[in-house]
Amino acid sequence: MTPAAQHPDGPAAQPLRSDAERNRERITVAARKVFARDGLGASMASVAREAGVGIATMFRRFPTKEELVDAVFIDRMDAYADAVAVAVEDPDPWNGFVHYIETACAMQAADSGFADVLITTFPTAKALERRRDEAYEGMVELIGRAKATGRLREDFDSSDLVLLHMANAGVVSATGDAAPDAWRRVVALFVQSFEAPARGPLPASPEHDALYRAMLRTGPVADAAPEPDAGNN
Repeated sequence: MTPAAQHPDGPAAQPLRSDAERNRERITVAARKVFARDGLGASMASVAREAGVGIATMFRRFPTKEELVDAVFIDRMDAYADAVAVAVEDPDPWNGFVHYIETACAMQAADSGFADVLITTFPTAKALERRRDEAYEGMVELIGRAKATGRLREDFDSSDLVLLHMANAGVVSATGDAAPDAWRRVVALFVQSFEAPARGPLPASPEHDALYRAMLRTGPVADAAPEPDAGNN
């Protein structure tokens, strides 16, 4: 028996760890492509095919779809949170507010997967949800600052931004390549409706708990993991 065989962490074990890391990278790269094209409704099996790995390897690296979403979209959620921070720092709060909306909706239009991420909550995707929470706190501050200028209507609520992203995701999905810039008109219509003076009162906004439940319901259905395959990394 060789020393490497006696010690799993010896040189002979290193190729296995390297293969596993390469597979993880192939999966995340493939998932970016598949989710950007097809949204989060794409199956784990389709990601595995794109990555050129077996389905058992897929679930070995990412036991749930939420873990895969967390790994794939954390950088985009970072960029989203950064956009909120930049908007808060704008000396003109209304300009910052409008720029944030346009930036966030453009991110949805560029990536169908991220369009879904912004309207879906993932309780077990800890890093993703932590950044979302940070962005939400910034948005609340931004809304207050924009209202203080008199440019944002007083009955505007943070839930209205969620509804905007839901509407925009639907437009992006429905128009696709046929009318790729249609979302810009929808966003402009929304922004104009947000501006004071208001043309009239709005219906009551959804309860935040109800909206949270809606975001849970729009999430991707979890794919079932296959039986473990000892031959896959």
